[in-house]
Amino acid sequence: MKRNLRYFYRLLWQTLLFWVCAMALFAFFRFYGLNSIISISLKGAVANLSMAEIYGYYALTGILLGFIYAIVEFAYEKYSSKRLAIGPSIGLRTITYFISTIAVFTIIMEFISDSYELDIDNSIGWWLDNKVLHSNLLYVFIASLVFSFLKIATEKFGRGIFLKMLLGKYKKPQEEKRIFMFLDLKDSTGTAEELGHLKYSQFIQDFFYDLNEIVAKYDAEIYQYVGDEAVLSWPYDKGIANANCIEIFFAFESNLTKRERYYLKEYGIVPKFKAGVHGGILMVAEVGVVKKELAYHGDVINTSARIQEECNKYNASLLVSETLLNDLENKTSYTYTSLGSILLKGKHEKIEIYAINKK
Repeated sequence: MKRNLRYFYRLLWQTLLFWVCAMALFAFFRFYGLNSIISISLKGAVANLSMAEIYGYYALTGILLGFIYAIVEFAYEKYSSKRLAIGPSIGLRTITYFISTIAVFTIIMEFISDSYELDIDNSIGWWLDNKVLHSNLLYVFIASLVFSFLKIATEKFGRGIFLKMLLGKYKKPQEEKRIFMFLDLKDSTGTAEELGHLKYSQFIQDFFYDLNEIVAKYDAEIYQYVGDEAVLSWPYDKGIANANCIEIFFAFESNLTKRERYYLKEYGIVPKFKAGVHGGILMVAEVGVVKKELAYHGDVINTSARIQEECNKYNASLLVSETLLNDLENKTSYTYTSLGSILLKGKHEKIEIYAINKK
């Protein structure tokens, strides 16, 4: 519940900031300086308002839209099926936003009408013939597309990363401290042979949908999907906070357990995963032109992958390096078993590894 609330609050302040700025900008473009231009004057209800009041009402509109958009986005993320195609999903959201936007403008117009004792038509269907509102709705629609684009870009590159890419921070390699988790399906070869390539692809889609439902709640970023393996990443501080980089694994297991009946019915098997986690300093750089993305280079990634490979050897589901384990917050919910100092494949120095289980 706490993680859901934290996710909602983060989404709320983002939508509030965007829509307040967007609507204030619209007020500036629409009304600023009109009365000072010869032959142009503000008429109707707007003529009774100062520019400060106009900005205030548009800012209030932005606040209401921000609240509604946050609630709608949160509800769709949590309760709607992510298996909907992009087209129907966008269509449902658009209809919801359209109805909500008209409701917001109706509330604002009613408020202005009562405050200034104006005779403004707010009867059912008033918006059908109101050309001023039509321009507002068109602007809101365009702003919604911009908001969606920013959200998609942020989800692809990670929070905070997209802005840094726009500013060109990663044109030259930068040093960062991050955590990586290599999350791999157990017995993938046998499962693929049993299900066949079509059913196996659907199987992969399903459990990655389940993974995506919890990624944002644990401040994780998905760096790559490689077949039936996912590579997750965190800025170091966010990964160790509340043991996010560990807790996400058990939350994912819990999600899969809740859907056990579905997996058994559809595939005759419930997916089980193994993971290796490690953190440290590495290099990050922007690569490519046609398919631009961020690439991470350094020993941290290689070590994380090698730790995950040790899961089969020690019959463990989750392994973590000692250096990362020592930095984790809120470790009382887990038990730790040392596997000793292990020389990982391709490495020259041994590393202390621990198996982690939920109490």
